Amino acid sequence: MEFPFDVDALFPERITVLDQHLRPPARRPGTTTPARVDLQQQIMTIIDELGKASAKAQNLSAPITSASRMQSNRHVVYILKDSSARPAGKGAIIGFIKVGYKKLFVLDDREAHNEVEPLCILDFYIHESVQRHGHGRELFQYMLQKERVEPHQLAIDRPSPKLLKFLNKHYNLETTVPQVNNFVIFEGFFAHQHRPPAPSLRATRHSRAAAVDPTPAAPARKLPPKRAEGDIKPYSSSDREFLKVAVEPPWPLNRAPRRATPPAHPPPRSSSLGNSPERGPLRPFVPEQELLRSLRLCPPHPTARLLLAADPGGSPAQRRRTSSLPRSEESRY
Repeated sequence: MEFPFDVDALFPERITVLDQHLRPPARRPGTTTPARVDLQQQIMTIIDELGKASAKAQNLSAPITSASRMQSNRHVVYILKDSSARPAGKGAIIGFIKVGYKKLFVLDDREAHNEVEPLCILDFYIHESVQRHGHGRELFQYMLQKERVEPHQLAIDRPSPKLLKFLNKHYNLETTVPQVNNFVIFEGFFAHQHRPPAPSLRATRHSRAAAVDPTPAAPARKLPPKRAEGDIKPYSSSDREFLKVAVEPPWPLNRAPRRATPPAHPPPRSSSLGNSPERGPLRPFVPEQELLRSLRLCPPHPTARLLLAADPGGSPAQRRRTSSLPRSEESRY
């Protein structure tokens, strides 16, 4: 795959490793150094074109490898160039392979779920004009040595039939373990220890930081012992009796012919300052019928007798009040 710029000068080595930062590799001494922005733009162009070619070869609707995806994920791409082919002295790109660690839930031979974080093959492409020349095996083997993994420890994301034949031919990977996702794993995947998940990596970094920093950690604070259930004090009987005391109704509802007997245990008087004086026992609530009957039987006040004596007819309100009484009751006044 050719480009309008000098690929051989951009990638000094035959196989170049790029991470999410897409930084240009170190250049050979004695060569001219263009602007760094221009070099990074050239790298982004190469990755975008390789992603489009890989998607077309796999009959995908959209590329799964691009410069923007590389910058937003912690993936690594290995790019293989052809130093022998130098059209117009610019070199060419043979292919690439993209890998990355992913946290997966996979099934083992007993169909039990396992949470692992293996190295995954996310995209693999060799240009059609140079296939079956050993370039794919060269690139794949370099990646295995760089990542320090075995072929059966890999998880492949939606492998094409060509990739499955490639793994079977060069690494004898044939028997797969059925999965419910798009990843394919082979027999022997669970035989070796994989890279620990992210929490374990963070714990390793903390342990290394503690080894570098000799400052002792603060001692853990001891919590007070939990109090036993038997030590909980229940409500006293006097508090319960105090909560049962009813509120005294207003006059004249509180005027009853009978007085309620005082409670056997009066509520305790508070010893705090600023409280209102203690109130005596409250009278019970009087029904409406009994209240009306008590009003009829209640003798008039001495002042009312003087007013009645001075004005036999009485006031209109008094006449209305006494007009509803029976004649036998009115004769008593």
